[in-house]
Amino acid sequence: MMGSPPSRRIARVVAAATLSIAACSRGPSTVVPEPRGESWWLDRHRGNLARAREGPVDLLFLGDSITQRWGENAIWRRYYAPRRAANFGIDGDRTQNVLWRIADGELDAIDPRAVVLLIGTNNLDNAPTVEIAEGVGAILGEIRRRLPKARILLLGLFPRSRATDPAREKIGEVNARLERLGDGDHVRYLDVGGAFLEPDGSIAREVMPDLLHPGLEGYRRWAEAMEPTLREMLGESRVEIPARDSP
Repeated sequence: MMGSPPSRRIARVVAAATLSIAACSRGPSTVVPEPRGESWWLDRHRGNLARAREGPVDLLFLGDSITQRWGENAIWRRYYAPRRAANFGIDGDRTQNVLWRIADGELDAIDPRAVVLLIGTNNLDNAPTVEIAEGVGAILGEIRRRLPKARILLLGLFPRSRATDPAREKIGEVNARLERLGDGDHVRYLDVGGAFLEPDGSIAREVMPDLLHPGLEGYRRWAEAMEPTLREMLGESRVEIPARDSP
């Protein structure tokens, strides 16, 4: 990338090409690393590379817009800023885009203790469940290969839209496949989707204003549902969570 030594840039290109060729020979588009052409997307990717070079990352969040929109909101500041967390979510990404970002170096300069992976909802409209799960599995394989000491918290896809939307059923099918990717040790699977739902299966606008992306209340529910498992994975007997503050 811009500013990287030529030898490192060449190594990244070779790695990306090798991964792409291997993926093409064994699977669908969801496992083939693919960049996106938008300039803002490349800028965000470069920003992730820069963040990786800045200093220690103990906890990494990797995913799409649902991850990106943590931003620096009050929930992030309370739960994750004290843990030297980094947010490598990019709006609109599918599994193949995350694979490309990994091949292009986003994990090369960091050594996190844990990675929180949430990806696949943007593949729902153009890939069958089995291929979405294969794409997520390919990402897990790359994380394990590049960050062998990190423990991975694999999240099930979040519910979206109305309870009667066919996407809900497909999300359930994808999650059933993702659950099989966990090994209970290096990769822990966790479905926190129920935290976003009302008793009748609906999603309150306060929780997800557009029925897809969490609002502040949604991020609070996500953090609280994930906290016990994340704390265990990080080996934290106790962690001080600051009092609630404003967004």
